[in-house]
Amino acid sequence: MQERLWAPWRMQYVSTAGKPSAECLFCAKPAEDADAQNLIVWRSTLCYVILNLFPYTSGHLMIAPYRHTRDVASLTDEEWLDLGRLMRVCIRALEREYRPDGLNVGFNLGRAAGAGIEEHLHLHIVPRWHGDTNFMATIGETRVLPESLSETYTRLRRALQEVSASHDGTTR
Repeated sequence: MQERLWAPWRMQYVSTAGKPSAECLFCAKPAEDADAQNLIVWRSTLCYVILNLFPYTSGHLMIAPYRHTRDVASLTDEEWLDLGRLMRVCIRALEREYRPDGLNVGFNLGRAAGAGIEEHLHLHIVPRWHGDTNFMATIGETRVLPESLSETYTRLRRALQEVSASHDGTTR
């Protein structure tokens, strides 16, 4: 019997990858009043946290400034501080909720560096576990996620609320 792995959500990525968009999604999504639908799990003063629609692993978060910029050097001191606070809170929330063995944290600056959307700066936080780079990701170029994005959203929204309640630096 032949086994099948269904990942219908990937078709949206495959059909749009590399195609330019008329609007910046990192500007458009926070301007809408639909955080759950847009996967925005947390908002702060100058930056916000959003789930990656096409995650490497469950819990893959991105932090973006509200202000449209592609240049890391253009961030104000206040934007850096807000981004740093959110990064710290997100790491604590991911560690509490998912208990990863490690984390990848960083920017992909420019297409050559792996940026899928290079017009708007965003920081990736990717939880990692021993063995999560198995043959599916390496040979099949397919990620296997154990939970839906809506479940990840619910879990991380709750964890961010708990962590931020015991911490000083974020809003909602």
